[in-house]
Amino acid sequence: MSLRPLHDRVIIKRLDQETKTASGIVIPESAAEKPDQGEVIAVGPGKRDSDGKRIAPDLKVGERVLFGKYSGQQVKVDGNELLVLREEDIVAVVTQQ
Repeated sequence: MSLRPLHDRVIIKRLDQETKTASGIVIPESAAEKPDQGEVIAVGPGKRDSDGKRIAPDLKVGERVLFGKYSGQQVKVDGNELLVLREEDIVAVVTQQ
């Protein structure tokens, strides 16, 4: 099964959080916070302005992004947990230097 987001929606796959602290303490999965970083899996075509023209999204598939811990709707597809959220809920794009 595949998902095709509508309008300005974006589908994100959360990136795995570290399960060990810098000092070597293992954090159990039940105590770990949900990561606030993810990879863009799919991007909708964009929303429409008041004149009916489509506003293209700024994101591309494969980009790494930051978002709020409690934003979006969590869905499960083929055993994978994905997050569907609006483009405006994404705070930043992470770039490697």
